[in-house]
Amino acid sequence: MTGILLSICSQKIVRMYLGLDKKVVLVTGGSRGIGRATVESFLKEGATVHFCSRTPETVQKANEDLAKKFPDAQAIGVVLDVGDVDKLVQWVERCAQESSRIDVVVANVSSFHTEDVADHWEKTFQTDWMGTWQMIQTAIPHLEKSKGNIVTIASVSGRDIDFTAPGPYGPMKACMIHYTQGLANRIAGRGVRANVLSPGNIFTDVFAEIETGAPEFFKTQLDKNPMGRLGTPAEIADCVVFLASERASFVSGANFVVDGALCTGVQL
Repeated sequence: MTGILLSICSQKIVRMYLGLDKKVVLVTGGSRGIGRATVESFLKEGATVHFCSRTPETVQKANEDLAKKFPDAQAIGVVLDVGDVDKLVQWVERCAQESSRIDVVVANVSSFHTEDVADHWEKTFQTDWMGTWQMIQTAIPHLEKSKGNIVTIASVSGRDIDFTAPGPYGPMKACMIHYTQGLANRIAGRGVRANVLSPGNIFTDVFAEIETGAPEFFKTQLDKNPMGRLGTPAEIADCVVFLASERASFVSGANFVVDGALCTGVQL
């Protein structure tokens, strides 16, 4: 990514100038982790961001924190379980009505179920897959009007068999990669782009819990990273914002792997 950097010393905000001013962005799972970092990265670029999460406490805190950190920006967080299809559709349509448009959708939410049991497969399918599919299907008519784009958040677990196997997390992420790439081909003629971003091991709440509760396993996973560290949510978020910008105007149908060289297989 290239661009002119502007440091606003009073708020310590670094902007990339990606042409996202006044764009309207929807982010699921936006109250913490990669989703929260993605919300902040879009706000830095001057976008209006609607985000959701199913936990009232984290949504309230995110709204309060973002209002303080970005007083001149607009971030609107609501409590929503994306597994509730009807409410998800209502949220997307309400965002479009309130902001008069939708330019970008970021499907980030994940239940992170890894046990190979029926209940986990069902919940993962409803949240990770149907939540993503329904959000995109509802948003596409609005994205066609704005010539906008879609970014889905998958995982390297969708291309490599790792510690999440044999549960549903990896297979659902693989499904998301396949779907997004096929979608990109189908909607390209309508002026809408779609890309999927696959993070590697990122230090979110999940890995923080692993570090505390299973330090030996955490070290094993850490040692697998050639760079000697885990990635940060902000590093993923900046790549999401780039893919959503006009700087990536000819990038569509890509699986953008951001893993610090963790994966050793060649992506064909």
